[in-house]
Amino acid sequence: MINLKELSWSLVIIWAGLIAVGLVAIYSATQGPVAEFLPSYIQFNFYKQLISFGIAILLLIGLQFINPRTFQEGSYIFYGLGILLMILTLFIGKEVNGAKSWLSLGPFNLQVSELMKIATILAVANYLTSRRNISAENLKSAIIAVVLIALPGLLVLLQNDTGTAIIFFALIPVVLFWSGLPYGISLFMISPAIIGYLTIISWYWGLIAAVIITLAIFMIQRRTWLTFTSFVTGILLVIGIQVALYQVLQPHQRARIEAFTNPSFDPQGAGWNVIQAKTAIGSGGIYGKGFTEGTQTQLRFLPEQWTDFIFCVIGEEFGFLGAGFTVLLLLTLTLRLLRMAAIHKHPFAQLVMVGVLTVFFTHFFINIGSATGLLPVIGIPLPFISYGGSALITNTLMLGICLNLDFYKRQFSIYR
Repeated sequence: MINLKELSWSLVIIWAGLIAVGLVAIYSATQGPVAEFLPSYIQFNFYKQLISFGIAILLLIGLQFINPRTFQEGSYIFYGLGILLMILTLFIGKEVNGAKSWLSLGPFNLQVSELMKIATILAVANYLTSRRNISAENLKSAIIAVVLIALPGLLVLLQNDTGTAIIFFALIPVVLFWSGLPYGISLFMISPAIIGYLTIISWYWGLIAAVIITLAIFMIQRRTWLTFTSFVTGILLVIGIQVALYQVLQPHQRARIEAFTNPSFDPQGAGWNVIQAKTAIGSGGIYGKGFTEGTQTQLRFLPEQWTDFIFCVIGEEFGFLGAGFTVLLLLTLTLRLLRMAAIHKHPFAQLVMVGVLTVFFTHFFINIGSATGLLPVIGIPLPFISYGGSALITNTLMLGICLNLDFYKRQFSIYR
């Protein structure tokens, strides 16, 4: 008999709160006055999200009755099937917004890469905790773990879905760090993202970042070869990005980069999305313009306002308070998962929870960063809030697995 008192109800409440915020924003973005500018299939998004929410509730409940060992023992099977489905998608998949990442199943479309996130987290967690001599401190084990994560990431890139591919690659440094990878090497692994971001803003900021990171790695690790490699990699990265910007990229590709650093460079073209997003959020003020009263939203100035730019809808119509409440819920979700991972005694469960919170946090960071102009517009939905049945169900499955592993934490070490 399941004792419901053992369930992490705080996490369930946060999950429900995020979905409620999403439903309100999706309704406004598709059913408000803006509806007259939208095709009927877009207007139906709110009702499809409600159906997905109903399915997600059933899945969240059902997962709590599953033996937690099932996730560990079936991880490689799930992973193998996922890889096969992703390869199949490359040949017969349906293209949506330029990404060939959907399989048509009658009236439903399945985004296989979403389910592959779960399979990858479970498989990598199982591998890195399967035997005592396997850990990220061992080079061979670390390489195998990287391959397990990078393979679906590369397949997603072939599907022309850069945003989702970033989510997979973001798992690599976090999972390896939690599995015992030294601090210095972990910093070295994430340094290209930091240096690259600052180099796009200005080459000298990238150079300063390369020097600071090299010094930090030396102070942490005290290994000459790692320090030298870090410095050389940083310098080559700064030079490579500068060459790519001015010698390799096509004019329209360069325009996107320049629009990120200076949206007014092309206000009617590449900078349009950023300008409209920042205008919507800024115009909301403290309290917002009111439900279905946002001008940028209701006059259809915001692109993909029910998915990638849904945070702008919240910021415009519910102001700083609404946007801040949403960010608080998302941060609380990730911190709660981190605490659950820290107190769990089983390494497999720990790695699964860390992998899931990495996926959630990366989505949250990139989506809000894009909406506020702090990051280039990549096109990643906000977890539990943006429209998307596959994403909502997949995110709920990941959260449900974490709830299951936490629910059985006292028995998991001896569970059979």
